[in-house]
Amino acid sequence: MAAKYVYPFGPHKTEGGSHLKDILGGKGANLAEMAKLSLPVPPGFTISAEVCDYYSKHENQYPESLRKEIENNLDILEKAMGKKFGDSKDPLLVSVRSGAAISMPGMMDTVLNLGLNNESIKGLIEKTGNERFAWDAYRRFINMFGDVVMGIPHEEFEKAIQTKKDEVGVELDTELSAEDLKDLVNRYKKIYKDFTGQEFPSEPIEQLQKSIDAVFKSWNNPRAIRFRELNNITGLLGTAVNVQAMVFGNMGENSGTGVAFTRDPASGENEFYGEYLINAQGEDVVAGIRTPKPIRELRDDMPEIYDQLITIRNKLEEHYRDMQDIEFTFQDGKLWMLQTRTGKRTIFAALRIAVEMTEEGLITEDEAIMRVPAGQLNQLFSPILDHNDQSKARDEGDVIAKGLPASPGGATGALVFTAERAEELVGRVKSEAEKLPKKERSAFISEHGSVVLCRIETTPEDIGGMAVAKGILTARGGMTSHAAVVARGMGVPCVAGAGELVIDYEKNTLTSGDKVFEEGDYVSIDGFTGEVYGRPITVKPSEILQVLNGKMAAEDSLLYRQYETFMSWADRTRDLGVRTNADTPHDTAVAVKFGAEGIGLTRTEHMFFEG
Repeated sequence: MAAKYVYPFGPHKTEGGSHLKDILGGKGANLAEMAKLSLPVPPGFTISAEVCDYYSKHENQYPESLRKEIENNLDILEKAMGKKFGDSKDPLLVSVRSGAAISMPGMMDTVLNLGLNNESIKGLIEKTGNERFAWDAYRRFINMFGDVVMGIPHEEFEKAIQTKKDEVGVELDTELSAEDLKDLVNRYKKIYKDFTGQEFPSEPIEQLQKSIDAVFKSWNNPRAIRFRELNNITGLLGTAVNVQAMVFGNMGENSGTGVAFTRDPASGENEFYGEYLINAQGEDVVAGIRTPKPIRELRDDMPEIYDQLITIRNKLEEHYRDMQDIEFTFQDGKLWMLQTRTGKRTIFAALRIAVEMTEEGLITEDEAIMRVPAGQLNQLFSPILDHNDQSKARDEGDVIAKGLPASPGGATGALVFTAERAEELVGRVKSEAEKLPKKERSAFISEHGSVVLCRIETTPEDIGGMAVAKGILTARGGMTSHAAVVARGMGVPCVAGAGELVIDYEKNTLTSGDKVFEEGDYVSIDGFTGEVYGRPITVKPSEILQVLNGKMAAEDSLLYRQYETFMSWADRTRDLGVRTNADTPHDTAVAVKFGAEGIGLTRTEHMFFEG
């Protein structure tokens, strides 16, 4: 029996599900699972991660049977949609997306609107009666295909669209007319030919094959490798490829797209949390191209869509018994679900969700313990900005912007405007610290190696700088933008979408009103409130430490109360005794407050050193 590499999903036929996550990846497995739950999922098929593994091991070649499997599943998809790939009257368009077993947001590649050419664009215009939408879809496809598949710098397409907007005197992409977008398609094709020496491919099958190649190659691109290293992701076969019928959020004011979490991924609060854009496609939300609207406003804009999302939110949490990160599109008033996955969250959110889901009866205490990553538990004790210093800064007019509290925590550091510069500065300080006595190194790095990475919007290429920064600040983007999602996963404070800020990469300056800040100037960000300060703010211990040290009452800190509840569950479960290394009376007192049952090791010379 020949090996199976392609798995269909949708109302017509679904194979696979969450039990095949290792080979279908998180996205493919969950698309199949949602289809089985009778949720509105556009049909498609998943090429398994086993093909990625084969492709990597056989010099970018595929198994012999794969092409036939893809053709068979494409035929099933055409029949399910009642459309033909490349048809001049009613064309089938698809998306091609990556999806590994462990989520790696933004690290691998995606192509949307695949199947458009000079013939199928006519059918799309005729079928939808919306010429502007059709040309907008075409220019987006050329941009993504050129960038992702052929390696043309995305900035080249951005320059072209900005030039066009300047020529016609508009500010937003959505203000460009059908004729403007048609002209932009021709300009994009010229960029494509100038960089590749080839005409833009017109055959949909060729477009599809090259896009599949690009997704599999992206498994080993530098940013994906770096992400796996930073997050200790090992042992995976590779990425799967999901080919799915397109649904469009950019068909007008009755269409849109969004990203949401079934609970707040920063705080863990049990509220539906997310963002959306009207007349947009998915990358507009996550890339920070436009600052989206909070999901609660969808209740007024599209009440039926909002009510459906709330129903789906509850169904997904009940099914998966965990907080979910979902992507959705509504086309001409009809809702479609494009993804669900276990949502990335801060350690603060992980703790609150674990405790509250246990109290709600969704999970057990033992499951709750396993939901809170032990390696991140120390982030609960991360510093926060001093409230008195913050009040003083507000009174003195040093709040220079207010953005979205995208990842909790407080940070103060020197401004840098590129990820490379952040890595360079922090690396240099760490090298200098190596020359000092060990006991002085940490303070030296903290004083001289703290940076705040400031970007208009981050991209996956910024991952290295984001990893070494004390805080991340962006002028554009929302709570589900790349900066927000990655910062939360890393436990780095982040303020996103601080729209008052003007960032000039050429001059390396940040401007707020009449205040101008240069590289090296100190700023502070509060990832709990979204405030940005144009000065250093004193950093102080977390609420947990303040309660333990008698500086705050336990009843005033939900974080401490839930921490105490969670640790009591862990105490009931553990078999090991917990003792501490303590060399001084102060060390011993701190250890006892954290639950140590005794001292396992002490060196008396440290007591003598203290006199």
